[in-house]
Amino acid sequence: ALARIAELDATTADAFAAVATAYAVTTWGDSSDGQRRAPTGAGFVATACGVAHSVALRRDGTVATWGSNSWDQHDDAPTGAGFVAIACGQNHSVALHNDGALVTWGSNSSGQRNDAPTSADVVAIACGSYHSVALRDDGTVVTWGDRLVRQRNDA
Repeated sequence: ALARIAELDATTADAFAAVATAYAVTTWGDSSDGQRRAPTGAGFVATACGVAHSVALRRDGTVATWGSNSWDQHDDAPTGAGFVAIACGQNHSVALHNDGALVTWGSNSSGQRNDAPTSADVVAIACGSYHSVALRDDGTVVTWGDRLVRQRNDA
């Protein structure tokens, strides 16, 4: 059994990532696409898992990625600091910046990237397999991505 885990994610994955109380990333499960090659060191506060990629958030607000890059899950990841939340769908990811703006990367097969809100008023994020959700500071919810089974509130 794992001990001293402070944060855990296994959203859509066969591999899992967690932040231990020492602020280090711990991984287990499938590693066929490098899902267990997590960044080393301390300073991590959150993890999010896709099917074959993962994302971690550092205390300084920077983002680290590992695992599959088949949908640009690494190449298009945000750079710089100031991020306060992360989320992963099956092959896409979302990061929330401290100014309320979003950065999306990875797959755009169902509009997971191009349909994201561009306003800087977001306070929370979450992802499903092919869609994402954001909570705005006025309490409204916006969704984007797949709408096959009414995941979007604009469908």
